Amino acid sequence: MGEERRGYLYGLTAYALWGFFPIYFKLLAPSPPLEILAHRVIWSVVFVSVVLLVMRNWRFLGRILCDRRLLGGIILAAVLIAANWATYIYGVNSSRVVETALGYFITPLVVVLLGVTVQRERLRVWQWTAVGFGALAVAVLTVDYGHLPYIALVLAASFGSYSLIKKRLSLPPAEGLFVESAVLALPALGYLSWLNATGGAKFGHVSGGHTVLMLLSGVATAVPLLLFAAAANRVPMVGIGILQYVAPILQLACGVLLFHEPMPPARLAGFGLVWIALVIFTVDGLRGARAAKGRTAAKGRTAAASAAATAEPAAALPPR
Repeated sequence: MGEERRGYLYGLTAYALWGFFPIYFKLLAPSPPLEILAHRVIWSVVFVSVVLLVMRNWRFLGRILCDRRLLGGIILAAVLIAANWATYIYGVNSSRVVETALGYFITPLVVVLLGVTVQRERLRVWQWTAVGFGALAVAVLTVDYGHLPYIALVLAASFGSYSLIKKRLSLPPAEGLFVESAVLALPALGYLSWLNATGGAKFGHVSGGHTVLMLLSGVATAVPLLLFAAAANRVPMVGIGILQYVAPILQLACGVLLFHEPMPPARLAGFGLVWIALVIFTVDGLRGARAAKGRTAAKGRTAAASAAATAEPAAALPPR
């Protein structure tokens, strides 16, 4: 199997695991969302620590601790991913899986808007068209729900902002997840201590299966991320961009087919507008990538021709 095909397999596995997360978090439902979040943070630290011990890679900690700007960025990233995780767990366990899927469908559009507002990037006409369809979809879904789809919007905004910060920090996945989880570990431990003291903790009091699933939440968090990192190193960005729709499609299927959440015509119309936006966005991205590749190839041919033209007179000189 070639490296690129292996990368697609890693990426598809990562997004499929994320897509079936609603089933996993439904099984943790006897615990409140904040307890699930706290355990997810703590067991992520434990699991990634083991991974880093195997890799024998702890030198990155010194660089982070000596760089206040980098440390501040990691703390902000940790807060954003905690907000994302907490919102997602709340959405799944309050029977709003369809709305969580919507959040990850519109995340690419939010990332584009962040590129315009924060990175000062310029959008092409079709990208603006996609954003317009996305805004119209939110308006339609607001009418359908009777309020803004705030779970979807918080998920999209938090993960989009997290992605932007992570891009700027450029930390490897395992190291980044360890530091982010470590930042959140102290408040997580404090919350769990308070929960146990007040008798509100469900961990260890529901069933053996529930306890095991809570312990495995760190593995469930880290494994897809590591698979995604392996895919990102082997698959072109266009391929990663297309693969990212696998997770929300599976989450939507879980919400409608497994958990029987309602999908009235107005809501279906809103999702239809989102899908139109994503088709426009994806097609435009593919065309842009193809054009950029063509320009690179043309520059290469021009450079080769110039080099050949320069070399010809020298080749014509008689030997000395």
